[in-house]
Amino acid sequence: MTTDQTLGATLRTWRDRLSPAAAGLPGRRARRAKGLRREELAELAGVSVDYVVRLEQGRSTTPSAQVVAALARALQLTDAERDHLHRLAGLVAPSHAELSDHLPPGLHRILNRLDDTAAAVFAADWQLIWWNRGWAALLGDPSSTPPPLRNFARDTFPVDGAGPRLSHWPVTSLAQDTVESAVVSDLRRATGRFPASNRLTGLIRLLTTGNARFAELWAAGAVGAHREDHKIVHHPAVGPIAVDCDVITDGDAERRIVVLTAAPDTADETRFRLALLSGVSA
Repeated sequence: MTTDQTLGATLRTWRDRLSPAAAGLPGRRARRAKGLRREELAELAGVSVDYVVRLEQGRSTTPSAQVVAALARALQLTDAERDHLHRLAGLVAPSHAELSDHLPPGLHRILNRLDDTAAAVFAADWQLIWWNRGWAALLGDPSSTPPPLRNFARDTFPVDGAGPRLSHWPVTSLAQDTVESAVVSDLRRATGRFPASNRLTGLIRLLTTGNARFAELWAAGAVGAHREDHKIVHHPAVGPIAVDCDVITDGDAERRIVVLTAAPDTADETRFRLALLSGVSA
């Protein structure tokens, strides 16, 4: 088994696994290779055999997007494999034009088991797309906020004096500058994954023109991901609660799973559990 993950090695691996019959080619008796020959791949992709040889040998490493797309079709790659091939070629992977607000069934099953936490899922542009009862009890029910305003980036960088919309009572970050930089870096990374997203482009335009702090950080050009934070939730029923905020990025859709918990065996954990039971979610 090869551990070579270069463009050429990956092409060879995928060529070797595709049979001529699966590719729609006529069968030939005298055949040593199980997969496609180089000339067969070249024929299916509409490129020269010499070019396929140069790609596989690493003598050519920057094929055009059109060539990569043709190779992906010829090799019958999945969407994830096609995107991987583009990235190996140093190209922006083709993606859905718009961000996805869809939650796969498996992710939904996992989230439904997080009853003792406050959990939410955000799209790649930090648009809130799902939350559990714990989240509504700890921070207030987001359903009373108009859907376009349920956006953590907009809360972090308010425009035209707007206040926070995702929490119904004060929440203080213990590392606000770090969070601000991380959110901007997150959005810049999302533009590489979803370069044609009108929703993402519109959000960045809004924040760049409407919030000086966002414009300053955006101009710095950093790319990264928001991973964690520590917050104080000023809950109206039980008082201040110190919580840990952990962020997990889910797959190519770049969904952000945010889970809020309190440190075990502390007064904060007691207040956290009381908040989840309080029924206050206005």
